[in-house]
Amino acid sequence: MLYSYFVKKLVRQSFDHVNHHRWEALLKPVAPHVHHRFAGAHAIGGERRDKEALRRWVERLGRLLPNLQIKVNDIWVKGWPWQTTVFVQWDATATLLNGDASYFNRGVHVITMRWGKVYALDVFEDSQEVARGLAAQAAAGLHEAVAEPIVS
Repeated sequence: MLYSYFVKKLVRQSFDHVNHHRWEALLKPVAPHVHHRFAGAHAIGGERRDKEALRRWVERLGRLLPNLQIKVNDIWVKGWPWQTTVFVQWDATATLLNGDASYFNRGVHVITMRWGKVYALDVFEDSQEVARGLAAQAAAGLHEAVAEPIVS
């Protein structure tokens, strides 16, 4: 289906924007009142309910895991332009500030879109691996890694 092709292309571009810290391009298709959830009780956990909070969150993500690379493994698109659900299965890797290159996380994004705009992002990942990585970053001197989550 042609629509599915365009959605998959947009999603792959979005993950590439994360990998290269292109936050403006990443946030362009995001609705003003987006709902973003990231599991875990840590500096990048919690819920955000607007685009500005999501902007602060992605900027923090870039500071906390500056060489994070997310590889999209598969994308499934369900629905029509007025109500689309996208499932994205991915693997994330990073080298931490202490030189540890073992950070690995496998997860799934569930994205709700309407007419090309992102209205909800639910991220399901290994929150213990995120917490381990953030603890290592904090131990290496990156104090923001133990900051309170950005929520709205």
